[in-house]
Amino acid sequence: MSQFDLFGTPPDDPPTGGRATQVDGNAPTQESTEPRKGATRRGGVGAADLPPELQTLGDQLPGNIRLGTSSWSFPGWKGIVWDDDYSDTKLSRQGLSAYASHPVLRCVGIDRSFYKPMSIVEYQKYAQQVPEDFRFLVKAPSVVTDAVVRGEKGEGLSTNPCFLDARIATEQFVAPCLAGLGPKAGVLVFQMSPLPVELLRDIPALIQRIEAFFAALPPLPTLPPGEMASEGGVAPGPSPGPCYALEIRDGALLTPRLMRALGQLGVRYCIGLHARMPHVERQAAALAMLDETGAGPLVVRWNLNSAHRYEQAKAKYAPFDKIVDPDPTTRDVLAALATHYALAGHPVYVIVNNKAEGSSPLSCRALAERITELSQAPSAADAQ
Repeated sequence: MSQFDLFGTPPDDPPTGGRATQVDGNAPTQESTEPRKGATRRGGVGAADLPPELQTLGDQLPGNIRLGTSSWSFPGWKGIVWDDDYSDTKLSRQGLSAYASHPVLRCVGIDRSFYKPMSIVEYQKYAQQVPEDFRFLVKAPSVVTDAVVRGEKGEGLSTNPCFLDARIATEQFVAPCLAGLGPKAGVLVFQMSPLPVELLRDIPALIQRIEAFFAALPPLPTLPPGEMASEGGVAPGPSPGPCYALEIRDGALLTPRLMRALGQLGVRYCIGLHARMPHVERQAAALAMLDETGAGPLVVRWNLNSAHRYEQAKAKYAPFDKIVDPDPTTRDVLAALATHYALAGHPVYVIVNNKAEGSSPLSCRALAERITELSQAPSAADAQ
């Protein structure tokens, strides 16, 4: 796709650090009520009283663009998402409805599924707390995405016999996720942990294993034809429904062969912004190659500031109530990508971690502002 020629193909970034781990404290909630904008529930979690310009920003953001955070249980978001001080435990169990009432936050990541498979009931409890047009980006369990069995500190212990096992992935992840979330399942992400050297020595063979894995997963449902008509900014027509996406943590895998394989399978490449991966421009160029066989949803996970490892960023940015390290370059590239895909009629999912700039809801707001500027700007043809 020539529109991404300006990104070029920069050289590989040098590998950095070891495996970045995170713990998601989200726990299932017992509430099942629909969120009400700005509401404070008796004994529950209330939404922050937001300025009118933020609601206006949400109204102006193209309807098929969904921005969100990688989880929601952060007390430091008082005044940004929450109306008061709450414990992280209370937020993880009861904060999702208030989160989903925010005018810019239209999706959220579920990371806890990476550490332990979740049940249908757990997924259902999440789905019951959010509006019909809200979506989840859910990570597959590490039991099928990590080639190594790891200890409590992330150290490798042995080879994982369940790595890329489609049967286990279907039974423990795909089936319960789809049954529990229903049409609110936006993206099912398979984030492959850093791979051992012996696997990376034969990239073609590894890509063949990845192809066989995705080919063996069950086909995903499509949504009814009228679904997209209610999502402003998109022409009425059939929605693609949920999609599979692959996120990698080894730049050596980012090859034309992998992009061709994913394109033929209808699997999206998830742009994963992380210190271990090439910068966003190179990943955008790879995604453009995939889309030569047919474009689809844009999936992005802005995980980590490239200057830090996970624990360093966590210590520096807590309590995540402000942007500490602004990254306007990355933000501009993501905004341009999101605008391009949205105007082409494709769903856009961008999940931001607190460790990207310091506060993921504020990063989402800044992204929304830039996307709105780009989507409302006159085109070159209009200018003539």
